[in-house]
Amino acid sequence: MSEKSANPAPLGLLGFGITTVLLNFVHNMQLNPVDSMILAMGLAYGGLAQVIAGIMEYRNGNTFGTVAFTSYGLFWWSFVLLNLLPRQYFFFGIQPPSNVAMAAYFSMWGIFTLAMFFSALKINRALQFVFMSLTILFFLLAAKSALLAYTPLTLADLDLFTRITGVEGLICGLSAVYLAIAEVLNEVYEKPILPI
Repeated sequence: MSEKSANPAPLGLLGFGITTVLLNFVHNMQLNPVDSMILAMGLAYGGLAQVIAGIMEYRNGNTFGTVAFTSYGLFWWSFVLLNLLPRQYFFFGIQPPSNVAMAAYFSMWGIFTLAMFFSALKINRALQFVFMSLTILFFLLAAKSALLAYTPLTLADLDLFTRITGVEGLICGLSAVYLAIAEVLNEVYEKPILPI
């Protein structure tokens, strides 16, 4: 007799979605700096919850879920470190990442996410939307960093672009939250409550 395993996807999707919503609402849409709330969410819910979900997906034999959740959990941890390490400059001599470095960082995450989107084509439409919108978000963030690196434009010049990126990030995060809630409700009620 085998025990039924819980579906870890809603946990991972909520960790990703809620953290993404908060970052994009505060940092991109409102043009506020990355603060301790976002960094704490990136460590705990965006990072740790997704790594736990990825490990659970591994135990369930789901390669896609393992790769996606652990990768994006570790993305959040790297994002937190990119924001925290330079603050320790006086102690460790660590410089903040350059705009060129951030353009490369976001580009690589965009390429990875695009590849994951093609894998999601075999799963469901809601998940496809999450990965499509996340791909767009990473490439918008890469474009912003590239514009800052290779043109005379300043952050002030890119206010509208940053806000548009924030709206897109908000849509991406909310789509992940929707999918998570849909998966929980559909499983609890044993019938489709919210379409995916």
